[in-house]
Amino acid sequence: MRIAEIYHSVQGEGFLTGTSSVFIRTSGCNLRCWFCDTPHASWQPNGNDMSVDEVVGKTLDFGEDHVVVTGGEPMLWAEMIPLCQQLQSAGLHVTIETAGTLHLPVACDLMSISPKLSNSLPPAEDEPRWHKRHEKSRHAPEVIQRLVAEHHYQFKFVVDAPSDGAEVRHYLNDFPEIDRSRVMLMPQGTDPDGLEQTSRWLQPYCHEHGYQFCPRKQIEWFGLVRRT
Repeated sequence: MRIAEIYHSVQGEGFLTGTSSVFIRTSGCNLRCWFCDTPHASWQPNGNDMSVDEVVGKTLDFGEDHVVVTGGEPMLWAEMIPLCQQLQSAGLHVTIETAGTLHLPVACDLMSISPKLSNSLPPAEDEPRWHKRHEKSRHAPEVIQRLVAEHHYQFKFVVDAPSDGAEVRHYLNDFPEIDRSRVMLMPQGTDPDGLEQTSRWLQPYCHEHGYQFCPRKQIEWFGLVRRT
């Protein structure tokens, strides 16, 4: 499998915010969000081919209890099945971060699902091929249903404008099985000032509509830099 990077940091999003973790970032993605903050794993995927044993060995060297497998889109790789199995067998808590468009029979302790709304589409005039492909691939209801049925999960929706709230609501109406207490809205942004501006209206919106507010603490702590 192609690995962009393996590093130690602190989880900045979701239920495990603040948890010291090892991050395994796979390279390659079936989507192309215009706001992607890890283009080295999507728009310009790079990295090295590594075996499952190599990834596990390097991960264990950090001596942490939590590991986050992210991307790109980690569910592109069939090697995720033995990788997660070995990580769990070594006693690690495994989080998988996915857009929820692909399914693999993987074992994990937390499936972190971030469905892509229409606000993620790359501009048609700049990226006509990816605009069409992204729109066709970004929503996979059957995959979402399986992930929810098979795993302990959280949902994180990236919100860019107040109008996105209605789209989240319509999305969730199609999935009554999703526990609303596990749904988070996260501001789109790659700098602290931009996140703060969106958070001013998004945080009270979440309180009003029964969602969790999900800050992007890694941007506050480190800025938009790799390996954080």
